Amino acid sequence: MASASNPAAALDALLGPVAAGRATARVTGDQASIILDVTGLPPAARDALEADVRAAAATAPGIAAVRIAQTTERVAQRIVAVASGKGGVGKSTLSANLAIALARSGRRVGMIDADIYGPSQPRLLGVEGIRAEAHDKKLVPVATPHGVPLLSMGQLVPAGQAIAWRGPMAAGALTQLVDAHWQSADTLVVDLPPGTGDVQLTMIQKHRPAGAVIVSTPQDLALIDATRAIDLFVKAGVPVIGLVENMAGYVCPHCGEASDPFGNGGAEAKAQALGIPFLGRIPLALAIRTASDAGLPPAAGNGAPADPFMSIAGKVGDWLARN
Repeated sequence: MASASNPAAALDALLGPVAAGRATARVTGDQASIILDVTGLPPAARDALEADVRAAAATAPGIAAVRIAQTTERVAQRIVAVASGKGGVGKSTLSANLAIALARSGRRVGMIDADIYGPSQPRLLGVEGIRAEAHDKKLVPVATPHGVPLLSMGQLVPAGQAIAWRGPMAAGALTQLVDAHWQSADTLVVDLPPGTGDVQLTMIQKHRPAGAVIVSTPQDLALIDATRAIDLFVKAGVPVIGLVENMAGYVCPHCGEASDPFGNGGAEAKAQALGIPFLGRIPLALAIRTASDAGLPPAAGNGAPADPFMSIAGKVGDWLARN
């Protein structure tokens, strides 16, 4: 049994049940120096663990002073940028469902809503009205019911307030969202604003995505803008993981007749012409819209509404595993 004659052994015995293998202690004279591994713990849990370890160490025989240093193993995070050349093509809905589907496949996923001027992820992920906090001058992502922590400008400004910032301020906000306490997340899905402006350039130049997913509806006008987004990433040397065709086909819930108000197959043909992968189609479905408005993304459930998102996430996950 550890005793005052062996203070190091006594200290280890006290720390074992409290730190669960996260503490490494050294005793010099009457001083204990403890290295505390806090990898993967949110800030509040880190502080609580340090307090518990300090309290336990203070009861060790022969110890008059306790010094604790926190350390964490940096997790390599890969960014998947979700982009479109224009707004209104369902990019944010695809981003939220892609993040959830990737998390369901076993990845540790975080979501960044980089659409600074029109943040919608707090509603899509069911955390509208919950503000993000800061710790050590860095933002702490907000936990969501779907296992994907989120950071968004929508969590930092009052609902409905216009964000009238020039490009450099918006780009600076993106950096704060990326350089946050993402802890053990290995994949960050970034919902970029539409277009090819300052936020996109900051993402490419400073944070370097592993790859980009481009979202378009099938009609020619949307595909023209999607091609511009693809060209931006190609010229910057960022691999394009593939193209998604959204709002592809509508089935009337009353008569069952299928129609294509935005056309069909345009994105697949464009992907083939550009030599990039086609990741799949998302139908224009009332169930997707109502679930998204309610903060219950279809990818969080099962059945037909979830299937296309799970299929696309499978292809993205396979790409990440290979590259």
